[in-house]
Amino acid sequence: MIKNALEDFFHYLQIEKGLADNTLQSYRHDLLLYATYISEKANKKDWNLVVRHDIIGHLQNLKDQGKSAATLARTLSSIRTFHHFLVHDGVSDNDPSHHIETPKKARNLPGILSSADVEALLNITGKKPLDIRNKAMLELMYATGLRVSELTALNVADLHLTMGFLRCFGKGAKERIIPIGDSAIDAVEVYLQQSRYKLIKRNKTENALFVNQHGKRLTRQGFWKLIKKIAVDKQIKKEITPHTLRHSFATHLLENGADLRAVQEMLGHSDISTTQIYTHVTKNRMKEVYQQFHPRA
Repeated sequence: MIKNALEDFFHYLQIEKGLADNTLQSYRHDLLLYATYISEKANKKDWNLVVRHDIIGHLQNLKDQGKSAATLARTLSSIRTFHHFLVHDGVSDNDPSHHIETPKKARNLPGILSSADVEALLNITGKKPLDIRNKAMLELMYATGLRVSELTALNVADLHLTMGFLRCFGKGAKERIIPIGDSAIDAVEVYLQQSRYKLIKRNKTENALFVNQHGKRLTRQGFWKLIKKIAVDKQIKKEITPHTLRHSFATHLLENGADLRAVQEMLGHSDISTTQIYTHVTKNRMKEVYQQFHPRA
């Protein structure tokens, strides 16, 4: 009964909700641990017998193991979604996850690049096919704020350069349309005209927009290594992750007066509270500028 309900839930998430593989793996990890606790520590063999105290006990057990507040919050979110499914599916009569307070997460502000660092990162002048690809890829990422997984998933058919936008599919396979600036359009056009056809010479049926030296779709890991190497070559001292250009895109838009709702839509955030973290970044930077330059600060 315990495991059967879990498999039904995972099937529901994959088929009906269309969640991404990474998200499914998170749910699976969280809920298998939860199910083990319920059956072995709480000694319950039926989900209908689970009570609020069992869930709190599981969270406390994870906390005792040194799990972070962010992990506990994610776990509770997974448990809530699962119990809501059980009630909706008629497996349980009640939802014991109601009224359990979510553990407070530390709000880590994202690392961003200054405009000067972005200019340095994007200043790729090499004429080799991979140099041209790298220029186009970084220009497009900074111009659109795409997630790395969205960038590497792009196909050539997703581009509409003459109209100045692209189409991508984000979390939960949600489609969104994002405008592209002139610099990125120019860089991508040069890549398509001068570089990509050389890279796919041995793999001409490849649909991916950005490919590696073997003509196959570039991976997230490949992008990670690439941006790290370029940052070192450009002597950029700040820590750079694949999300850094996305964070910089959002922060620079807001600093220059962009509407928060518009930025939310471009980033593909389902909840505007996720986007609001960038307003904290801009306020922090404003304070730094004030303290640095105001004569009586």
